[in-house]
Amino acid sequence: MSTQRQAEEAIVSSAGEEEEEEKTEDHSFSMSNFLWHGGSAWDAWFSCSSNQVAQVLLTLPYSFSQLGMVSGIVFQIFYGLVGSWTAYLISVLYLEYRSRKEKEGVSFKNHVIQWFEVLDGLLGPYWKAMGLAFNCTFLLFGSVIQLIACASNIYYINDHLDKRTWTYIFGACCATTVFIPSFHNYRIWSFLGLGMTTYTACEIMHAMWKPQKFKYIYLVATLYVFTLTIPSASAVYWAFGDQLLNHSNAFSLLPKTGWRDAAVILMLIHQFITFGFACTPLYFVWEKVIGMHDTRSMCFRALARLPVVIPIWFLAIIFPFFGPINSAVGALLVSFTVYIIPALAHMLTYRKASARQNAAEMPPFFLPSWAAMYAINTFIVIWVLIVGFGFGGWASVTNFVRQVDTFGLFAKCYQCKPPPPQH
Repeated sequence: MSTQRQAEEAIVSSAGEEEEEEKTEDHSFSMSNFLWHGGSAWDAWFSCSSNQVAQVLLTLPYSFSQLGMVSGIVFQIFYGLVGSWTAYLISVLYLEYRSRKEKEGVSFKNHVIQWFEVLDGLLGPYWKAMGLAFNCTFLLFGSVIQLIACASNIYYINDHLDKRTWTYIFGACCATTVFIPSFHNYRIWSFLGLGMTTYTACEIMHAMWKPQKFKYIYLVATLYVFTLTIPSASAVYWAFGDQLLNHSNAFSLLPKTGWRDAAVILMLIHQFITFGFACTPLYFVWEKVIGMHDTRSMCFRALARLPVVIPIWFLAIIFPFFGPINSAVGALLVSFTVYIIPALAHMLTYRKASARQNAAEMPPFFLPSWAAMYAINTFIVIWVLIVGFGFGGWASVTNFVRQVDTFGLFAKCYQCKPPPPQH
């Protein structure tokens, strides 16, 4: 326990020094600092919650139509809790990595620690490559999904333009996220996202002034999201039933009223924020590749980030299949990125008795045995590999191929109603 306390104190003191340096630059209260620069536990909660809400609100009714309401709710809660557990594992590995590096005298000022760097520092270059490949692909398609959703949603307000044209427009709008420096600066955007609707975990945690507090924040955020998504999805499924099987976006079935249009506008703003959450880690990776990550000039960094947005824009135009691509990403990428890799990495990091004895973070109070942690991690790996990646991957890829065969690539207006016949 003394080792754990010393590690946490080292991290807190380092973060505190950075915070103090920032405070000395401006002692007076600033509204821009209040709205723009955040790193507290509340900011992390805002970020985690707003990052989970948008596409779940829109696609969970579609999932309920495939699973049934009871099974859908059970699986939603189950995977939410499992995701909270693996987020806890990521936070533990982050603290382990940072405590080891800070004992070596490494400073992380002006450097955002990312998940692949944690894997590299704890397990070596092969794990770094695997983490980088899965995470970047997952975040890339996560950004694509948000862009597709923006075009799909605005179409229900203004159908004078097709969805592909709206994708062009919102691609340009979302490109402005290159000017947001880091997760510190999402305070006002996260607050707005939660106020309107309500795996970037490692970068969000690094943005906190006291990262050790992140361990349970993701769970609290997930429980809060349940209170938003489950009642909403249940109500939509109760109202429309099996009609949702052919409507992956819940907005497509709601009657055209002022309330629905207001909900669409608020969701659009929220998805813009979520796009930024998904894309920001990709910006960091790209900056590190081209050697711009330590550059203080935000204008130079913004210009350097623009090439990241272009492939996202292009993929959203090629594959405008909102529901099917969301399912495929979940089965093929989330299975490894969110569940399998963190569980395996935790088991391998602490496989030796010496590593467990000197761990920066001991097992949680409700599970004080390393054997129990290994049992839970093993179950997660086997379950997700068979059910999520195996069965889920087969079903989602089959559905995705069917959509490509039906609508083709570069579909102009996916799942749009045919125009009325002209007489």
